[in-house]
Amino acid sequence: MFALQPELKIFSGSANRDLAERICKYVGVPLGRATISSFPDGETYVRIEENIRGHDVFIIQPTCPPTNQHLMELLIMVDAARRASADRITAVIPFFGYARQDRKDQPRVPITAKLVANLLYAAGVSRVLTMDLHAQQVQGFFDIPVDHLHSLPVLIKYLRQQLTGKTTVVSPDLGGLKMASAYAEALHANLAIVAKERRSATETEALYLIGEVEGRDVLLVDDLTETAGTLTSAAELLKKRGAQKIYAGVSHAVLVDIAIDRLQKSQIAELVTTNSTPVRTVKGFKTTVLCVSELLGEGIKRIHNDESVSSLFNIENGTNGKTS
Repeated sequence: MFALQPELKIFSGSANRDLAERICKYVGVPLGRATISSFPDGETYVRIEENIRGHDVFIIQPTCPPTNQHLMELLIMVDAARRASADRITAVIPFFGYARQDRKDQPRVPITAKLVANLLYAAGVSRVLTMDLHAQQVQGFFDIPVDHLHSLPVLIKYLRQQLTGKTTVVSPDLGGLKMASAYAEALHANLAIVAKERRSATETEALYLIGEVEGRDVLLVDDLTETAGTLTSAAELLKKRGAQKIYAGVSHAVLVDIAIDRLQKSQIAELVTTNSTPVRTVKGFKTTVLCVSELLGEGIKRIHNDESVSSLFNIENGTNGKTS
């Protein structure tokens, strides 16, 4: 006799419920009912309001700001699902916070990305579905399967419509060169790199450019922008070197207050990003937010059905991005 496949259930934390609802619409299942609230002292309370015994449970929760609150909420939801006898628990983390703390670059500092991986495993997560990690090696911090998706197939469809002339794809730092190379190949564009020096956690300075941008449109690509210091500093240098229209393509736009002011005053004509996290509106600045619900929803369906996820990396046949 063949065992029946566990029923699929999708739940959402409070970090990005709109994305979770869009994913459920694509998958074709209702969003699971769960109560999430806080006690007067700030402690998080979770109650799953429906039977999940023996079910295949997916919990959607990007760990975006307030990072610690959303991470703790995810851990508590996982623990609630485990104690409710879920068959398998997959943490769907569109944006994985703490991924930048992935190595010891100074004495006596933690590797917090590894700590978070350990916490998720200890809480009861069976596997992780995430998108555009800051560093590929973070996957190796987990002792459970990690499905790592890329937003490139979603962003590239829109960018091809905008970048119709001579184009150069620019990495704003050395770490993003591999991602920039993938975009350059997909757009049949030239590749360049800006070398930067970090002055502090919020201040960076673009020092020099390797590559040709004069008289060309430019696409700056990065996995994450928070203060927008790296992007705006690079755009300033590119403009001085003769670049025409400058676009920024970013997987995760976690825009803090200082980023808003910098983008408004920058040489960047448009920021193209995804709804992996809620994106703040920048007054007087063009921001295009593309929806990754189909990409993540397809990933959930394939994990549930024990199918391959690797074909989602296909640029030509990937899911379509929709402007949210």
